[in-house]
Amino acid sequence: MASFPPRVNEKEIVRSRTIGELLAPAAPFDKKCGRENWTVAFAPDGSYFAWSQGHRTVKLVPWSQCLKNFLLHGTKNITNSSSLRLSRQNSDGGQKNKPREHIIDCGDIVWSLAFGSSVPEKQSRCVNIEWHRFRFGQDQLLLATGLNNGRIKIWDVYTGKLLLNLVDHTEVVRDLTFAPDGSLILVSASRDKTLRVWDLKDDGNMMKVLRGHQNWVYSCAFSPDSSMLCSVGASKAVFLWDMDKYTMIRKLEGHHHDVVACDFSPDGALLATASYDTRVYIWDPHTGDILMEFGHLFPPPTPIFAGGANDRWVRSVSFSHDGLHVASLADDKMVRFWRIDEDYPVQVAPLSNGLCCAFSTDGSVLAAGTHDGSVYFWATPRQVPSLQHLCRMSIRRVMPTQEVQELPIPSKVLEFLSYRI
Repeated sequence: MASFPPRVNEKEIVRSRTIGELLAPAAPFDKKCGRENWTVAFAPDGSYFAWSQGHRTVKLVPWSQCLKNFLLHGTKNITNSSSLRLSRQNSDGGQKNKPREHIIDCGDIVWSLAFGSSVPEKQSRCVNIEWHRFRFGQDQLLLATGLNNGRIKIWDVYTGKLLLNLVDHTEVVRDLTFAPDGSLILVSASRDKTLRVWDLKDDGNMMKVLRGHQNWVYSCAFSPDSSMLCSVGASKAVFLWDMDKYTMIRKLEGHHHDVVACDFSPDGALLATASYDTRVYIWDPHTGDILMEFGHLFPPPTPIFAGGANDRWVRSVSFSHDGLHVASLADDKMVRFWRIDEDYPVQVAPLSNGLCCAFSTDGSVLAAGTHDGSVYFWATPRQVPSLQHLCRMSIRRVMPTQEVQELPIPSKVLEFLSYRI
């Protein structure tokens, strides 16, 4: 068994440059609290980086300062347990918009994180707007944390103040995602087999429960225009939802094992899903077609073996903001960077016991979390996007595949706009 196609020489694949690492503290904690770093996240404006450090805590660091420390002191940065802890009692409103490093104690094991920012023009769907306890300004930055006990806690990132405590899930909240349009609509995915839609501008009112999964829901992701949601879970499940009508659009068939991660491309024309079947699929979410397969085991396992233990479970997948690259993280102690038009990795990096990954806001760095609560950072593949690709992304941001295929243009151009060449 091999990690790359036979035609690819592993020694010729570029090794990604290490940027730095944030190591979890070695201080003893209550044994019932896990050390796993299940999620990492960058703020939409690039101001903060957050990760679940294990033992109920979330660490927030100013991203620019973190990069500066890596340059000044080398790659290692051991997080200090004596770092500033913020709570409602000691938060300093006078320094609200100045990024500061701090730790938040969430009260239970943290499984999921998501940053959300407000756009005042995006009004709540609630009619009685005057009764709201919270009025979110344009400079508001929120952090949602999904916990082991089914609760979701919403924090003010700048002050560390707990704003909302959302209670309705009955099992672990495995993933969280905010609508990218600034509406502060939050979707949570849980082991209780449901997705729940919350309106934070309506004081965290739960608007809808999305049902359809027959088993655990592992992950969810909004399309860039916030009109579509993808959810993935156990039993090979990949669902697409219409977020205007809160109805299921379609179920995507193709994986042979649990699907654990998903992410849309920046133009919304592509969807990446990662599965324990050793594969990452790139889909056209508008048609349900599989456009590309990124394999992590060669020869590829047959369905009966892909559905079991195979030492190549893919744990996470993330789309770069250039729309050209995808990162995946698997159990074979390797991080892979792929181009969307190549079926083999263009860069790799070593990582043991990885669980999650995410690109920085500018796409220049990939962060990956591990079982021991640490985070590792690598430089990502960089290239100047072609004018054709930039034009394609501009078109696909506003036109689904069906509308593109109706354009009176040559077939080769249609194929290119549809990501079929």
